[in-house]
Amino acid sequence: LDIPTNSPVRKRDGAYQSYTFGKAGQRIKVIIMDLRWFRDSLVPDSSKAKRYIPSYDGEMLGETQWTWLEKELKNSPANLNLLCSSVQVLADDHGHEKWGNFPNERKRLLKLIASTKPKNLIILSGDRHMAEISKMQLEGLPYPLYDFTSSGITHIRSGTSEVNKFRVGDMIVKKNFGILKIRWEGEHPIVAMQVRGQQNELFEEVVVKY
Repeated sequence: LDIPTNSPVRKRDGAYQSYTFGKAGQRIKVIIMDLRWFRDSLVPDSSKAKRYIPSYDGEMLGETQWTWLEKELKNSPANLNLLCSSVQVLADDHGHEKWGNFPNERKRLLKLIASTKPKNLIILSGDRHMAEISKMQLEGLPYPLYDFTSSGITHIRSGTSEVNKFRVGDMIVKKNFGILKIRWEGEHPIVAMQVRGQQNELFEEVVVKY
C-alpha cells in the first residue's frame, strides 16, 4: 500500500490513519478508522432471527484509537471530512455487521461527531454487498449526517429489500461501486454521491450542498 517505512501507522496497533488534500479553504480530509484490530467479538443470535445481537459492553475502536479520532475530528482544517468506516454507522435495523452491534460505541461515535462538529462530514461505509445512502438529523450537528454505503463490485447479497429507517432513495442490489464528485463554491463543497454499475451506468445520485 506504499506506506512509508517511517510512517507512525507502522509503529502502533491498528491501521487507522488520515490524509489531507487540497488548498486552504478547499481542503478534504480522509479519516480511516480500523474497526477490526480492537473490536470485541460479535455475539451470534442463537434464535437465528438475525446474524448478530447487540453487545452493550463490547468495544469497536479501543481507547487509543478513540483519542486519536477525537483529535482528528476536532483539529481538522478541512472544509469536507470523509470518515471511512468498514461497516455501516447509521443503518441499524439489519442484523449483520454494523456499529449497531455495539450500541454504546455507536452512541459514542455519534456524540463525538456532534460535539467536535467537523466541517461537513460524510461517512463512507461498505461490507453489505449492496449500496444505499442513509441520512440522519443528528442533534447538535449543524448539517445532515450522511452514510454512503457502496459494496459489491464482484458479488452481491441475496434478498432485494430490508428495513432502514434512515435510507434516502433506493437500496441498490446490483454489482456496484461508489464515487464522490466534489465541486466548490468558494469554501462550500457540493458533493454528488453516485452509485454506479460495472459499465459505469448511474444507478443513483444524491447531491448535497453544504
